[in-house]
Parts: sequence; C-alpha cells; structure tokens
Amino acid sequence: MVLHRALSGPFTAEDAAAVLEVPRAEAARIAGYLASKGWLSRVRRGLFTVVPLEAEVPEAWRADPWLVAARVFAPCYIGGWSACEHWGLTEQLFRSVLVVSATPQRRARVAVQGTEFRVVTRRPEVLFGTRKVWRGRERVDVSDPTRTIVDVLDDPSIGGGIRNVADILDEYLSGEHRDDKLLISYADQLGNRTVFKRLGYLLEALGSDASDLIETSLARRSAGLAKLDPSIDSAGRITKRWGLRVNAQIRTVASA
Repeated sequence: MVLHRALSGPFTAEDAAAVLEVPRAEAARIAGYLASKGWLSRVRRGLFTVVPLEAEVPEAWRADPWLVAARVFAPCYIGGWSACEHWGLTEQLFRSVLVVSATPQRRARVAVQGTEFRVVTRRPEVLFGTRKVWRGRERVDVSDPTRTIVDVLDDPSIGGGIRNVADILDEYLSGEHRDDKLLISYADQLGNRTVFKRLGYLLEALGSDASDLIETSLARRSAGLAKLDPSIDSAGRITKRWGLRVNAQIRTVASA
C-alpha cells in the first residue's frame, strides 16, 4: 500500500494527495474509505495515520502520542513532566503528555485517540532549547534536559508541583545532564527572573554544591514577591532573601 510505505506518522489529506498524486478532495475520500476499512486510523478530523499491517485489532490501534502532538499542536515540543520522564529526571509517572505549543488552544487539556494532552501556550520566540528524538521513522522536538529544568522552574505545575520539581532539580544537578552555564543562559533567554528565585531557593534548601549558581541567582532574581508554587493557594512564610512566599514544604537539608 502506497500510503503505508510513504507515510509513518499522522498525515493530512494534503499529505496523502502529494503521495497519491491526486487532488486533495480525492485524497480525502480515499483516506476516509481506508479508515472505514481499518487500513487507516482517524486521529481527529482531517488527520489520519496508517495502521500497521500486523495490528491484530486495527480499530483499537492508536498512533504514537508524541507523533500526534507534533502534528496537532505544531509548532510545539514535548516538555515538562514528559521530558523529565524521557531524560530520566523523575521516576514519577504521569497519565497525560505535556506539550508546549506556540498555537493557542481553546482548552488546556485535550484528548486525542484516548490520550490526554496537557497543553501550555508560549510565544513562538521562546520555543528554544530542544532536541529532536526518533519515534519510529519520525523525529519529534523535546526540550533538552536544561531547558526542561528552566520550564519547570518557570511553571512548577508542568513539573508535577514544586515538591516534584525539587526532586527533578536534585537529579539534574547530580547527573550527566548538568550544565550550569547553559542553565543561566536559558533562564536569561526565557526572560522570567522568578526562575532565578525558585532556583536559588531550591539550591540552598537542597544543600546543593552550587555556590556560583546561588550567587548568580541572587544577582538575577526579580524584585517583588512571588510564590514558590503559584498553583498552591496556601499562604506560607516569606523569605526576604529570595523574595518568595514559601507556600509548600519540600525535602530540605539546609535552611534557606
């Protein structure tokens, strides 16, 4: 089958038309027919994927969620807790796939083919710091380990909350992915100096061997008061050193 040989990830009628060398309307009719016969799977309206010939139950087959995300939410990258899982920065498992997209979405949680996607919207110019990883015959953009750390410090909710973010940061600092200069560069490029507040506070709370990072964070922290975890409503004490309302308890080995 031509489409099986030429296409591996989700595709549109336009993609099929180019492969089959027919008008778009004809390609859409063919794709719809093949989907009704179980040769293709309909990802969502106007988007299809081929069903492997060896699939025992074609109607139950689902496309790789990362490939689906790359087409449905483009331009985008896999980030947050999903990137943490990919890079081995957390052992916690999450049911949904975290996607950072430059395309505004009507809802933050979107279900496609039975998979829930949590989508956060960012400006196109801040979709940097990614790597391409293979998923079958296709490649998908994923935030690199350092960009992942900056993202979860910027918005702890996409890292599973500040308690989990603390564990993720601790794993990053003790592992092969650590890159202090790149961490500072990415945080500067993102432009949210509250990242430095959370970074510096967590570094001290975790007792990390990162004196230079702490000093840099102090110098770059924003003015005013911010929450350690904006998703938590509780008040908590205020640390003037970091300009943070510590509204969540994390594992600590040193007082901040």
